[in-house]
Amino acid sequence: MCRGAALGNLGIMGGPESVSNGIGSGDAVGDRELRVSDAEREHVGQLLQRAVGLGMLSLGEFTERMDTALAAKTRGELNAVLIDLPGVRLIGQPAAPASTFANASPAFAKRVSPPPSVPSQVTPGNVIRSRLSGVNRRGPWQVAPALHLNNWLSGVTLDFTEAIMSTQVVEVHVDDYLSSLTLIVPAEATVDLNAVDLVGSSVNNKVRTGPPLGPLHLVVHGRVRFGSITAKHSLRAQWRKLMGS
Repeated sequence: MCRGAALGNLGIMGGPESVSNGIGSGDAVGDRELRVSDAEREHVGQLLQRAVGLGMLSLGEFTERMDTALAAKTRGELNAVLIDLPGVRLIGQPAAPASTFANASPAFAKRVSPPPSVPSQVTPGNVIRSRLSGVNRRGPWQVAPALHLNNWLSGVTLDFTEAIMSTQVVEVHVDDYLSSLTLIVPAEATVDLNAVDLVGSSVNNKVRTGPPLGPLHLVVHGRVRFGSITAKHSLRAQWRKLMGS
């Protein structure tokens, strides 16, 4: 780990006394005890993602610290996940001089650039990453054998009814926070949601779990925190089933 690596503009929230003693002089409540917002948690999450790209944190450590950041209620709790990362200028400490990285090699410069938020083996074509957004995949879109979802405060809908499949079984890796995922599948499809780790979340599977007899079998696993996953048939398939009953 390179101790001089910079993560960017990473000032930790709080006033001059927030790191040293936690209570501002003459204040009933110190800066460390102030409540944090979702925007501040999102900002800290981005810093943790950069730390993973620089090799400062493993994916396991990132997950643990992200859990802490999402559960943090005060600035002191939120700052705790960043305090040991090099390149983070704590309040009350002088900033590193600009000349520190003036002679950095191209390889080092590449390391300190914003990294991807997913493992290196994942290609952009099978990644869905959104922040405070809505994502819809409909029509004849190309479906990779494995999809990787990493969404915060977003709504994602994947409609497989007209999708172009390359394999019968599609794995969906989920790592979502405060987001909803809706899977719309053809009438013959099956969806397995049994391997999803839920924290304050819900799963609603309106589709057969298996075995994979039709043209599509979705296997969803990963983690969902304070969100939801719904698997269902299209409205057309539901209407046909209703008319045929």
